[in-house]
Amino acid sequence: MRVSTEWLSDYISLEGVPAEELASRITSAGIEIDVIEDRNQGINKVVVGYVKSKEKHPDADKLNICIVDAGQEEDLQIVCGAKNVDAGQKVPVAMVGAKLPGGLDIKKAKLRGVLSQGMICSAKELGMNDKLLPKELQEGILVLPEGTDVGVPIVNVLGLNDQVLELDLTPNRSDCLSMLGAAYEVSAILGREITLPKPEKELVEVSDPAAKHISVSIEAEEQCPHYAARYITGVKVGTSPLWMQNRLMAAGVRPINNIVDITNYVMLEYGQPLHAFDGDQLTDGSVLVRMAKAGETMTTLDGQERRLEPHMLVITAGGKPVALAGVMGGLDSEVTDNTVNIFLESAKFDGGTVRKTSRQLGLRSEASSRFEKEVDPARVIPALNRATALIAKYAGGTVHQGIVEAGAVNSKPKLIELSLEKLNSCLGTDLSLLEVKTIFARLHFACGDAATGLIEVEVPTRRGDIQLDVDLIEEIARLYGYDNIPTTAIEGPTTPGTLTKSQAIRRGIRRMLTHAGWQEVLGYSFIHPQQSETFTSLGDGGKAVKLAMPMSEDRGVLRTSLIPQLLDIAVYNANRKHPDLAMFEIGNVFHTHEDTLTKQPLERPVLGLLLTGRLGSKQWNMQPEKVDFFDLKGALETVFEMLGLDGEQITYAADQPDGFHPGRSASVYVQNGSTKVKLGTLGQVHPQLQQDKDLEDTYVAEILLDPLYELASSRVQYRDLPRFPAMERDLAVVVDEAVEAGSLIRVIHEHAGELLQNVQVFDVFTGSKLGEGKKSVAISLTYRHHERTLTDEEVAAANEKAVQALEQTFGAELRK
Repeated sequence: MRVSTEWLSDYISLEGVPAEELASRITSAGIEIDVIEDRNQGINKVVVGYVKSKEKHPDADKLNICIVDAGQEEDLQIVCGAKNVDAGQKVPVAMVGAKLPGGLDIKKAKLRGVLSQGMICSAKELGMNDKLLPKELQEGILVLPEGTDVGVPIVNVLGLNDQVLELDLTPNRSDCLSMLGAAYEVSAILGREITLPKPEKELVEVSDPAAKHISVSIEAEEQCPHYAARYITGVKVGTSPLWMQNRLMAAGVRPINNIVDITNYVMLEYGQPLHAFDGDQLTDGSVLVRMAKAGETMTTLDGQERRLEPHMLVITAGGKPVALAGVMGGLDSEVTDNTVNIFLESAKFDGGTVRKTSRQLGLRSEASSRFEKEVDPARVIPALNRATALIAKYAGGTVHQGIVEAGAVNSKPKLIELSLEKLNSCLGTDLSLLEVKTIFARLHFACGDAATGLIEVEVPTRRGDIQLDVDLIEEIARLYGYDNIPTTAIEGPTTPGTLTKSQAIRRGIRRMLTHAGWQEVLGYSFIHPQQSETFTSLGDGGKAVKLAMPMSEDRGVLRTSLIPQLLDIAVYNANRKHPDLAMFEIGNVFHTHEDTLTKQPLERPVLGLLLTGRLGSKQWNMQPEKVDFFDLKGALETVFEMLGLDGEQITYAADQPDGFHPGRSASVYVQNGSTKVKLGTLGQVHPQLQQDKDLEDTYVAEILLDPLYELASSRVQYRDLPRFPAMERDLAVVVDEAVEAGSLIRVIHEHAGELLQNVQVFDVFTGSKLGEGKKSVAISLTYRHHERTLTDEEVAAANEKAVQALEQTFGAELRK
C-alpha cells in the first residue's frame, strides 16, 4: 500500500513529523515501511506557463518558436520540438537557471540561430512516471488543465511536494489497505485526532426514488451477504480534477476518466472497492447476484472472453453476466464517453470466492486483493455515499433518492474481555488500568470495566484481525512500544541443540555416499498413476494416494516408490550426454489401504539408489568397466556397515519383484531379534523398461529407513590387531543350481565353530561334467584364535564339521 503523506494530512495533522520519523515510528509499531519515495525528483524553478503563440522555426521543420507567459515581467521565447505544443495551452516551463531530474540545468541557448529562454517540459522530464498519466498525456509535453494559474510552481500544481510511504503489509493487516485505515494507525501511533469524511452532508438527492429505476437481488447470499447500489443520471464523462489525478498517481493508479477515477479514489480512501456500470446497458436496471452457470461466457474489460465455472460469483442483468464479482467488470456495461446514467455498486463479497476466481483467470487487481482479505462490512454504505457525492460534484450527475440494497451484514463491534493481570503477565509490564484505556482510546476502541481487573473492549469491524484477548495484548505491546517492555534474563535449565537419531542417520548416509562419489537428487513427490504400478515391492498391498486437485495428469498421485523418479532423472541426464550416473535420494513414499481417504496415508522414509553406465573415465592404460549388480550391493553394504549392522544381521534372498530383472534382483532382510524384517529390494531394472527408456544396464535399490533407525548403532568397537596367524582352508562343493551361495555361507557359520573368522566365495563353476542342474561353489574359510596359534588338527576338525553340515543340509558333494 502506497500512502501519500499529503493525502494522509487530510485526515490527521502531520505537523512537526517528517516523513522519515513517521516511517520509523510506523515500523516500530509493527508495520514495516519498505520505501520512502520523494515525488519531487529534484525540480527547481519550473512554473506554469501559458503559450501565447506558436510559429514554425525558419531553419528547422520539427522546431517551433513559442512565446510563453510564465508569470514574469516579460514573456519568454522558447524553442520547442514537441509535436503537441500549441497556442492557448497551459504547460510546465523550466526557466533559465532551473534544475530538472537527472542533473539537467536549463540555460539560455540558441537553437538553429534562435534564442531559447527555457524549456517546455514533458512529464518524464519532470521525473514523473509517464505510464501513470492518462494515455493522451503520455507523449509530448505535459498539457495542464485550462484553469491552472500561470506562474504557480509546478510542484504545487502536480502535487510533487509529497512523500509516499510504501507499507509492507502482512495479510492480517488488511485494514491498512486504505487511506482511512492508515490514518487510524497513524492516529494511534502519534496520539492525534483523526478527521473523517462526511459524505452524507455533501450528498444532495432529488425526490425521484432510485428504486423506480433499478433493483437488486441476491441469489448467492453466502458469497454475497450485502449488495447496495445508487442511481445517478445526467453525468458528463470527462477528466477528473487534477488534485485527484495527482493522488491516484501517487498511489500508483493511472487516471482514466472522472467516473472511474472517483471509484478508484474511494477504494483507496475507504478500502471498499466500487464498480460503476453504464446504467443504460443493464436490462431494465435489474441486477441479480448469483453463481455462474456451467458453460456461460462473458467478455471482461480487458477484451478477453472468459469461460465461467459454477464456483464463480457474477453480477447479472437480463440473465447475462455483466461483471465478475470483485474481480473485473464486463465490456458491454463499461462506462464510456457516451455514458449518461450510472449504476454504482458497493458490496461485500466473500474473499475466498473472489480469490479462487482471480487466481484461476489470472486477473489480479487492487479490488480483488482487498476483497480477498475481507473488506470492512461497515464501509459498504459510507463508501457508496462518498463516491456518489464526488460523482455529483465532478461529473455533474443527479443523485436519485435512496439506496437500493439487498441483504445485510453484522457491522456491530466485537466485544472482547481483557484481563489486566494477564496482559501484564504476558508482557512483563506493570501497566495501570488508566494507561491501558488510554492506548485503547488512541486506537479508537471503546472500552469499559466489565468486572474487577477486566476490561470490555469494543473492536470495530475494520480490525477483523482482532478476535481474541491475546490480539488486544499485541496491540497494547506495539503501541506501548516494544523498546519500553522491560527485559529479563533467561532463567532455568538450557538444553543444547542436537540431532535426533533419525536425523543423524540420514545426514551420515548423505555424507558417506557423497564422499564416495554419489550425487544426491531430489525428485517430485507427485508421479503419474501408471508409475505407481511399476515398482511395488514396498507397498505391502497398499495403493497410491490420489490427489484431489493435481497440477497435471502426470502428477496425479503421491509416489509409492523413489525408483520412477530416479529413472526419469537418469533419462534426463542420458539425453544430455551424461550416461554414467551414481545417484541417491532420501525421501518419503506414501501408501493407503483405503479407496476414499478417511485418515492420513502411511508415510515412510526411504533410501533410493541408482547406478548406470561405467565406473571411472577413459585412461591411457585402462578402459572403464560397466557397473554391475555387485557395485550396487557393495554400496549398500557400506551403508549397513557404517550403521553398525554386520554381515550376520543383513541377508539377501533372490526375488522377482515388479519392475526388476527376473534373474538379477534380490530382497534385503535384517534380523531384529528373532524376527526377520524386509528392508527393501535391489537389482537390475527390467530389460523391457530399460529399452523403453533407452538406458544402458541400470541397477536400482530401495531401502526402508525406519528399521535402520531402530537397529543402527553409532557405537564403534575397536579390537587389537591379531598377534597370531590365521589358517585358511579352501573347499569346493557341488550343489543344485537353485542353492544360494548365501545359504551355504550361513550354514558354515552356524556349524564351523568359534574359530571360524571369515567365509568368502571365490569361484562358481557350471558345466556338463558336474551333471545337469548342478554347480560347483568354491569357498575360502579363514580360522584364527586370538590368544594362541591354531594346530592343524583343530582346523581340520572345524572344517570337517562345516563339510558335514553342507552335506546334510544341501546334499553337497565335496569336489576332489
